[in-house]
Amino acid sequence: MIEFKYKPDGQVLKKFMKDDTFFRGIRGPVGSGKSVGCCVEIFRRALQQEPNKEGIRKSRWAIIRNTNPQLRTTTIKTWLDWFPEEDWGKFMWSVPFTHHIKKGDLDIEVIFLALDRPEDVKKLLSLELSGVWVNEAREIPKSIIDACTMRVGRFPSMREGGPTWSGVIADTNAPEEDHWWSIMSGEVPIPDHIPIDQARMLIKPDNWHFFSQPPAMVETLTDEGAVKDYSDSKKAENKSNMLKTYYTNLIRGKTKSWIDVYVMNRLGTIQEGKPVYPQFVTETHVATEEIPIAVGVPLYIGVDFGLTPAAVFGQKVRGRWLIQTEIVAIDMGIVRFSELLRQEIATRFGNLDVYIFGDPAGDFRAQTDESTPFQILRGAGLKAQPAPSNSVDLRLEAVTSQLTKMSDGKSAFLVDRRCPSLIKGFESGYAYKRIQASGERYDDKPEKNMYSHIHDALQYLLIGAGEGRSLMNNQRQAKPFQAKTGFDVFKRKPTQQRSSFWSRM
Repeated sequence: MIEFKYKPDGQVLKKFMKDDTFFRGIRGPVGSGKSVGCCVEIFRRALQQEPNKEGIRKSRWAIIRNTNPQLRTTTIKTWLDWFPEEDWGKFMWSVPFTHHIKKGDLDIEVIFLALDRPEDVKKLLSLELSGVWVNEAREIPKSIIDACTMRVGRFPSMREGGPTWSGVIADTNAPEEDHWWSIMSGEVPIPDHIPIDQARMLIKPDNWHFFSQPPAMVETLTDEGAVKDYSDSKKAENKSNMLKTYYTNLIRGKTKSWIDVYVMNRLGTIQEGKPVYPQFVTETHVATEEIPIAVGVPLYIGVDFGLTPAAVFGQKVRGRWLIQTEIVAIDMGIVRFSELLRQEIATRFGNLDVYIFGDPAGDFRAQTDESTPFQILRGAGLKAQPAPSNSVDLRLEAVTSQLTKMSDGKSAFLVDRRCPSLIKGFESGYAYKRIQASGERYDDKPEKNMYSHIHDALQYLLIGAGEGRSLMNNQRQAKPFQAKTGFDVFKRKPTQQRSSFWSRM
């Protein structure tokens, strides 16, 4: 007989574990018992599995985390705290990490996968599973969630009776407002600028259910509405398993944005690295109203290739860079992306001279095609050329020089709000990663993440258009266009606009 004691501390956590929905997600503060609840949920569902002809309850689960270090130090640690090797069998530390539990009539195979390991991603796409637990889902793209839904319900096989229950469970701290979780849970509407086919993927299916735990603390506000103090919340979950001073000590020295996400369970963004562009000020560099298109002024486009292609559109008017819009895509080849580019140009910028600059590495052949990305763009009728340099230092300086420049008493660099990924990258997402256990030391190059592609595109745009030329050792640059004296784009009536293509996923 298997003895196991666990009692969820909290009404939301109880409802989450009792629910049988195919996809279940639970969001809550740090320390609210989410991860432990998911560990126990795997075990509980394994116990509910109907035995096969031999009387064995067989199930197979995958547990997914964004990176291998996070998987080893956090996810696996939590699992082994509840299912230690001395009681539940040897844990296999070879890739893929596996814990095969055989106890009584129970046979559970638990496979741990990290998305930063290509072999683990390949393994996920081939597994036959009963269920999947996605740990810290805010770090996981929607495409991986969709892949998980295709791999569950396939073990045990129907010859052995099939799985009694199958599905995906997920936990997370509060994500950003434009994250797929925020949109699909109904807290944030689907942005108008997302393409129709991508928007359909963000509509919550009937067999998906999202749960949100209460905040761990309560705010005391001043008469002006500012936060004066915090106190423990009576509604907080998992309190019986935490020190009474846990949250009081936790919030010391933390910013309000950090507390909002990790303690108050609010959607938001946290700056965790060193910003690449500390010169960026939202109030200064982001337009308060839509930036109209300047008639007769050339359009410059910067493009970053790969499976997460991105493009930035901008014009230089009277010494000011006006960044008009962006395109960001996920899991899209250059052929489809070139069509998006062509449509955007034809619809919004059709009468302008267009100059496209891309990653110089795009002159190499694509992995799935004999043509290079530049050849594919040209085949779509887009005159594209490599940016004059791929030096990270030169590219960053080209942007920095514009952020610190003034023109006619105004910032020489202005971004339209139709560039949400670019703006979030400037504000917090595009950063130098802190080197672990090294104090205030950071990597010497920006971290590769969901914001790096759009910022690479901006850099190619600027150096292609001639910015940062003093650092480029006499390389030929595109001649910048100077609008007529007295011309002010913001005094013109905006032309009819079409929503840009954008995706966070």
